Amino acid sequence: MKKKVLSVFLGLALVASMTACGLQAPAEAPAAEAPAATEAPAAEPAAEEAPAAEEAPAAEAPAAEPEVTLVYAEVNPLDTIVGQMATKFAEEVATRSNGTIKIDIQASGVLGSENDVLDTMLGGGGTIDMSRISAFALTSYGGEKSMLLSLPYTFVNREHFWAFADSDLADEFLLEPHDNGSGVRGLFYGEEGFRHFFTANEISGMSDLAGMKLRVSNDPVMNGLVESLGANPVVVSFGELYSALQTGVADGAEQPIANYKSNAFPEVAPNMILDGHTLGAIQVIITDEAWDSLTADQQNVLIEAGKAASEFNRQISEEAENKVLEELKADGVNIVPVDDVTPWQEAVKSVITENTKGQEDLYQQILDLAK
Repeated sequence: MKKKVLSVFLGLALVASMTACGLQAPAEAPAAEAPAATEAPAAEPAAEEAPAAEEAPAAEAPAAEPEVTLVYAEVNPLDTIVGQMATKFAEEVATRSNGTIKIDIQASGVLGSENDVLDTMLGGGGTIDMSRISAFALTSYGGEKSMLLSLPYTFVNREHFWAFADSDLADEFLLEPHDNGSGVRGLFYGEEGFRHFFTANEISGMSDLAGMKLRVSNDPVMNGLVESLGANPVVVSFGELYSALQTGVADGAEQPIANYKSNAFPEVAPNMILDGHTLGAIQVIITDEAWDSLTADQQNVLIEAGKAASEFNRQISEEAENKVLEELKADGVNIVPVDDVTPWQEAVKSVITENTKGQEDLYQQILDLAK
């Protein structure tokens, strides 16, 4: 019985051993290729791209300033003090406007005398836009205040005049013709030196002017001045003055020193007496029609160029005048000095009184600016 049980036990052990061998894991087989990952579904179409925002139109460049040509009348040649000032003004305008404004200077009286020019400017039509005008020339054209600047012996020296030009009164005088509806306005001031009498026949003092025919422009101040000296005023166009002196229609006239030489008057009237009765105060004027046709920027160009030209005039006037005076002496012109102007001042008192009526206070303000 024991043998039978042992035999069974051994049989069971053999079976277990074989079973254990059969259960051993075989060598690792290559891993089965993993099935390809399922392809990701196509991405949803992107949301429709928003249309690009419309480009804002580029800001328009500022419109270019229109090109303008302004005709500028000057009675005297370009080599005079006022002629040089005109050239400086034209250059400044061209530079400051980048060439869009041209000043066409018509010099040497080709457009007529100052009164001819003023008549043309006030008559309209635009053939003359600007001009350099003596203060007294504006008297008959709404410039009653400007007349005060041309009264004899008002300015004691150049510094006195420039003190006026820098004062609060200056703009009031410049704009007077416009304010009175005359159709022109002043832009800036200048001066061409003191004015003196010159004659065809030799003179040595004030008394020699008595009875002479002295050319004047047609205004009350100059007429009164000549009459107060015992002479006879003769109205002659500036363009005809040379021939009038040559032919005896006029015995003499008055001009600043530089203008006297540049217009060749010493050839026919080689005597000048340095009485300095009036400082040649000038204004550069423009018609309201021309002014109103300009843009604000263009108007400002003229104003700023005028300041520069006025300062240029201030710098060169006295030096240029002294240089010309020496040239005249060297050329043999009879230059008669006046050491005491008191008799001249006494002679013209009535002219001052008559032409300051109603403006006495304003005239005194000018006198008070003397340094």
